[in-house]
Amino acid sequence: MTSETPQATTAFVWFWLPGQTEPVVAGRLDQEGEQLVFTYARSYLERSDAVALFPAELPLKRGPQPPLPGLMMPGCIRDAAPDAWGRRIIINRLSREPNELGYLLASGSDRIGALDFQSSATEYIPRGPHNAPIEELAASAERVEQGLPLNSELDRALFHGTSIGGARPKALIEDGDRKFVAKFSSSTDLYSLVKAEFIAMRLASHAGLNVAPVSLTQAAGKDVLLVERFDRTPSGNGGWQRHAVISALTLLELDELMARYASYEDLAERIRLRFRYPEQMLRELFARLVFNILTGNTDDHARNHAAFWNGKTFELTPAYDICPQSRTGNEASQAMLIRDSERASQLGLCLEVAHQYLLSRDEAMSIMERQIRLIGEQWDYTCDQAALSPAERSQFMGRQFLNPFIFENLPEDANHLEAIADDIRQR
Repeated sequence: MTSETPQATTAFVWFWLPGQTEPVVAGRLDQEGEQLVFTYARSYLERSDAVALFPAELPLKRGPQPPLPGLMMPGCIRDAAPDAWGRRIIINRLSREPNELGYLLASGSDRIGALDFQSSATEYIPRGPHNAPIEELAASAERVEQGLPLNSELDRALFHGTSIGGARPKALIEDGDRKFVAKFSSSTDLYSLVKAEFIAMRLASHAGLNVAPVSLTQAAGKDVLLVERFDRTPSGNGGWQRHAVISALTLLELDELMARYASYEDLAERIRLRFRYPEQMLRELFARLVFNILTGNTDDHARNHAAFWNGKTFELTPAYDICPQSRTGNEASQAMLIRDSERASQLGLCLEVAHQYLLSRDEAMSIMERQIRLIGEQWDYTCDQAALSPAERSQFMGRQFLNPFIFENLPEDANHLEAIADDIRQR
C-alpha cells in the first residue's frame, strides 16, 4: 500500500503508431490551473510517419495546445483514462485520491486504444501485466466492491485492468494471441446483467451487426462475460499492434458534463463527413440504434460508441457494451438523442430520421423487421447458451427485449412490426 499519492504536474504521452508494436513519445501533458495542456514532442513532429492523436483537437503543430472550449483535458486523452471502476481500484491501493494526471500515471498500461502515460520521456516502463487466474480476479473485484483492502497479489491481479472504462467490475485477460475484457457479476445486481449482455451481444451478431465476440464462463460461483478486444492485433514477433480508438463523445467534442447533448444525428453527420465507407457506417449506426431500442439497452451513451483512427480516416469499431437495462415501467429513453431533443425508445422516431442515415423508409423498416424476426428465431438457442432459467427468460422477454412501448406511435404502414413482436412474446 502506497503511503503518499503525489499530485502529478506533468506526464509524457506515449503512442503506438499504426502498424507498430513499440511506442514512441508523442508529447507532454502539463497541469495548468484546472486544465491539462498538451504539447507535441519535437522528435515526434519531425517523424515522417507522425499522425495527429486526434486532428480535430490536437493537430500536428508546435507549441502548447489547450483543450477545446468547455473541456478540462483533450478528449482523446480522456478516452484513455480510467473510469469509475478503475478509479475505485486506484483509490483502494492509494492513501488519497490523485489528480487527473495522477490517475493517468497510476493506471495500467494495457489501456484501450494506442496511448499510455509515463513519468519519463526517454524510457518506457509498462505497468503490468499480471495475467492472474480468473478466480483470483473475481475475488479481487468482490473485495474492491466491499471497500476492503487487497493484499499484494490480489492488488497486482486487478491493477492491470484499471485503465479500462465503465463503472462495473472488470479486468483484463490475455490468452495466447487473444486479449479479453472480463466483466464480473456485481453484488448489487438485481438480475444477471452479465447474462443479459451476453444474450444481447450474441443476438446482435445474429442480426448482422458488427460486434465484439463474447463468451460466458464462471469463476468463484459467479458468471463472467469475456469480451474479445478489438483494439489489439498480435504480430509475428510476439508483440501487439495497438489500434487508436476515439469515443463518440470525443468525436462530438463533448465531455461527461455535456454528454446529455450527444445525439445520433450529430454522430451520423460526423460519419458522413469524416469516415471511411460512410454509407456502410451510417447503415451500421442506424442498425445499432434500432437494436438498442429492441433490446432495452438504454445505456447507449457516447462513450459506448467509438471509432478506429488510423491517422487518415475513421471507421466504427465493433459494437460493445450492449446490455439490456432494468426498467420499472414500459416507458424508456435512450442515453443519446435520436431527433432534435427527443430520445424516447421508440421505433417510430427512428423511422422519421432514417434519411439522415441515407436510408429510405422501406430500407429502415426492413432493418427493423429483420432484427425482430432474428431475435425471435435465435431467442431460445441463445438463452440456452446462457443457461437462462424459464423465469429469467420471462423476465427479459417483453420487458427489456421487445417491450411494447417501443412500438407505440408507429405509423400505419409499420404496424406489422408490432404484430411480429406480439407473436414472439406469446410463444
